[in-house]
Amino acid sequence: MSVGQTRVFVGWWVVTGAFLCMLTGFAVAYSFAAFFGALETEFAARRGETSLVFSICAFLYFTLGLPAGLIADRVGPRPVVFGGLLLIAVGLVVAAGATSLWQVYLGYGIGVGVGVGLSYVPSVAAVQRWFVRKRGTAIGLAVAGIGVGTLIGAPLAHELIAAVGWRKTYLVLAALTAVGAIVSGMLVRRSPEHYGLAPDGDPPVPKGAPPAIPLGLTLREAARTRPFWTIYIGALLMSFGLFVPFVHLAPYATDMGLGEGFGVLLIVLLGVGSTVGRFMFSSLTNLLGRRRSFAAMYVGAGLMMVVWSQSTSSVALIIFALLFGAFYGGFVAIAPSLAADYFGGRALGSVIGALYSGVGVGALLGSPAAGYAYDFFGSYAGAILAGAALCAVSFVITLLMQEPARWLAERGKSP
Repeated sequence: MSVGQTRVFVGWWVVTGAFLCMLTGFAVAYSFAAFFGALETEFAARRGETSLVFSICAFLYFTLGLPAGLIADRVGPRPVVFGGLLLIAVGLVVAAGATSLWQVYLGYGIGVGVGVGLSYVPSVAAVQRWFVRKRGTAIGLAVAGIGVGTLIGAPLAHELIAAVGWRKTYLVLAALTAVGAIVSGMLVRRSPEHYGLAPDGDPPVPKGAPPAIPLGLTLREAARTRPFWTIYIGALLMSFGLFVPFVHLAPYATDMGLGEGFGVLLIVLLGVGSTVGRFMFSSLTNLLGRRRSFAAMYVGAGLMMVVWSQSTSSVALIIFALLFGAFYGGFVAIAPSLAADYFGGRALGSVIGALYSGVGVGALLGSPAAGYAYDFFGSYAGAILAGAALCAVSFVITLLMQEPARWLAERGKSP
């Protein structure tokens, strides 16, 4: 059966493939909290050193979004997604055999980081091209894979570590990742025009008619605009504090006397909040518009970090995990569509990848800084409040940015 003959619009299969891709990659990435204590004990490492494992991973998967997007724009998303997920599996096998922490840096930090970096942006950009009117819903469903991956990755790893140890757990995750690579690689496709189709399941565009999706800006053109750098700087500043909970919330709970198991539960709740937030805040864009909704994610995440800095009870930490996760999920869900609003679909993969590279810088520095602050001061409070302050700056500069429609009208063309 050809692509055009399927009863279900092919774009929804692309959404499914992107969902599975992100579920697979981020289940592995955000399972790190469950390994934190085991790695710290196994290699007699300090918290700053241990948290660097995840930070290398996060830095790479955001920084490599740009070359991954460029490659996918040229050859299509399928080979990049498939190859990226397989690389994650290889990295996990390397980490499973580590005899020193630097080998975990190599296998998990670099292997998983590069693998997620290759697969994430191409899958997100692929969904953007298959939808225009239903773009918000489609991308919300696709990136919910990150939330579901966060939801299941840490508890699955926690149970497996208790049963078979951390090394064999990495091998189990590697096998599951290989399966995810095959399935998601089969489902993710090029843009609908490549198959003679139109976005949203609309009738195919006749030959000679204007394209259904306007061409938009190249990466070079987008990078010369104020909205590009506003989004870039805002996301970069927020990212310094954004990933601190995914690394340090579990040991923080242990410090509060709540136990390692409760710490893993908090990571699960981050995933629950993230999944809900992707749908809830994607719908909010219909009321406030994407730019204002995006700004609201900054202020919400910042306020939740203030709450965390004062939290010592299980109830307070549960509330923080759910709400911070929701604002994080909304941030991830809205960002690609906001980029599409400003810059169109012509080079969307590379544009999104370039924007995410700023997040990589914050991800690399934020969690180790929080870990070393704890090692030095015996507290996370200063690092957490610094992250909240940076979120406030991101909120202000995003509010000062023009709405996409007004900005495009002033440019005299549409993306």
